[in-house]
Amino acid sequence: MNILKYKSPFGILTIQENGGKISQIYLPNAEPIIESPLSFLNKPPSTAYALDTPFQKGALESAAAQFTEYFEGNRKVFDLPLSFDGCTDFMKSVYQELLIIPYGETVSYKYIAEKINCPKAYRAVGLANNKNPLPVIIPCHRVIGSDGKLVGYAGGIDMKSSLLEFERNNK
Repeated sequence: MNILKYKSPFGILTIQENGGKISQIYLPNAEPIIESPLSFLNKPPSTAYALDTPFQKGALESAAAQFTEYFEGNRKVFDLPLSFDGCTDFMKSVYQELLIIPYGETVSYKYIAEKINCPKAYRAVGLANNKNPLPVIIPCHRVIGSDGKLVGYAGGIDMKSSLLEFERNNK
C-alpha cells in the first residue's frame, strides 16, 4: 500500500494505492483508517509520500496529475485503475451508476435506486454513497435529496456544495 497526500483547494486529500490501483480517497474532513494510530511508523519510508516529494510513477502519479487537471477545471472524468475490494455487488452497481452522472449535474438517491432496478432502495443508495471509497473520482457529491436539498457527504455539506458549484462554473 502506498499513500500520497495531495493538496487540493479544499484541503489535503489522502490518496491510497494498493496493487497498482487507487483503493481509497480520504477527504480533508476524514481521517484515514489505519490499523493503529502509530502503524505508519513501522512502514518503510518509501510507502508514504510528502506533498512535494517525488514518488514512483504509476497510479498515484496519475491520480495526482488527474486531480490537478480536475481542480484546474480541465478534467471532467477520471481515468484511473480503481480497486473496489471490500465493496458489495450492490455498492459496485451504485458506483457504476454514479460514474454516469454528467459533470456539474445532480441526480437524486431515488433516481440512482431506480437506475439500478432497486426503486425502493434509495436509503441503501445513500448508505453506499456514505461508504464510497473513492469520493470525487466516483462523484457521490452529485447525488442530492429528491427535494433538491444537499444531504450527506463525508467531506461535509460545505465541501459538497463547493464541489458542485466548482463543476457548474467549469462546465
